[in-house]
Amino acid sequence: MKSIAVIGLGYVGLPLAVAFGEKRPVVGFDIKANRIAELKQGEDFTREVLAEELAAASLLTFTDSLDDIVNCKVFIVTVPTPIDDYKTPDLTPLVKASESVGKVLKSGDIVIYESTVYPGATEEICVPVLERVSGLKFNEDFYAGYSPERINPGDKEHRVTTIMKVTSGSTPAIAEEIDALYADIVTAGTHKASSIKVAEAAKVIENTQRDLNIALMNELAMIFARLGIDTHEVLAAAGTKWNFLPFKPGLVGGHCIGVDPYYLTHKAQAIGYHPEIILAGRRTNDRMGPYVAAELVKAMIKAGHTVANARVLVMGFTFKENCPDLRNTRVIDVIKELQDFGCQVDVTDCWADSAEAEHEYGLSLTEKPQQGSYSSVIVAVPHREYMAMSAGDLRSYLRKDGILFDLKGVLPLGEADLRL
Repeated sequence: MKSIAVIGLGYVGLPLAVAFGEKRPVVGFDIKANRIAELKQGEDFTREVLAEELAAASLLTFTDSLDDIVNCKVFIVTVPTPIDDYKTPDLTPLVKASESVGKVLKSGDIVIYESTVYPGATEEICVPVLERVSGLKFNEDFYAGYSPERINPGDKEHRVTTIMKVTSGSTPAIAEEIDALYADIVTAGTHKASSIKVAEAAKVIENTQRDLNIALMNELAMIFARLGIDTHEVLAAAGTKWNFLPFKPGLVGGHCIGVDPYYLTHKAQAIGYHPEIILAGRRTNDRMGPYVAAELVKAMIKAGHTVANARVLVMGFTFKENCPDLRNTRVIDVIKELQDFGCQVDVTDCWADSAEAEHEYGLSLTEKPQQGSYSSVIVAVPHREYMAMSAGDLRSYLRKDGILFDLKGVLPLGEADLRL
């Protein structure tokens, strides 16, 4: 059994390292010393892995030193692949991780990438870095593979071992070895792609497809609002047909759906094709925050509220429910737009880390909102703690004639004053 180093111990890397660590020697590597210290204490701030699961991975160790992974034979890179302010792929974490691996790469080693990229990135961007730093020759001295991550943060049903794994390798023999490696831990089975590019493309279109479907729902919501009909009632009726896809409108954030399409469109434009449908969906979803804020302001004006200096409570700040992940949360778009209207916005979230919100967004979370003091309450992220509250409980934060905005349509019809 070849020893494995997992590079990057976030939402993707840690569950993977734990799964492998139950069966073979694994070293989890991360450049953040505080993250390593936390994991050595048996704690995981992402809440993806329980303390007992960490303890069960008896062959797993953690480090922030490259010296501790020098003897590993398989390196699995699971670092983030974000976009910059201009919606352009930022491959800096991937390049730096490749440089780190290159420093300890040896003859016969295999480097597997799981980070979402555009088709061709592994062989065009990462492999040259590995060659340059290590001085080794690709497909002669070392090999590469790509197996896209499919982690769904906060989902306790679909875990790394229960989601079918797409695999690929830089040679037929390496593809077989990588496929067997993952098959050892993935009970749902594997799908071996014919090439690294195919595996890369498969990953990036998974979230592009979801992005476009949600964009359609968001556009329908804007149309139905003008027609005076409830979007969720329409979707419930349409959903009685067996092949109607159950997507719903909402804010599209997070590290995947709101980011991955830009990787594909970036590559498309680089080869001379200007994608229209994909970018149209992105534009629709990117403008949902301002739209939500505008709908609330219109409702406040109709109700006789003074918008300037009105107090608004936003419940939920993470990018999705029952998850502490704040990356690329689009709730911030609603908040900023309401602030531009002159509203005083308090934000509370029982899952988010206050220090992280302050560091990433300059936003101080409100731990205990004041009851009876808000003109409007937006249930932005339906964490289970908020869903355990009745509409009356949620309204207790409102002043007389205040507006309850059910952003994701999770309350029964008629219990909220406004919903998307």
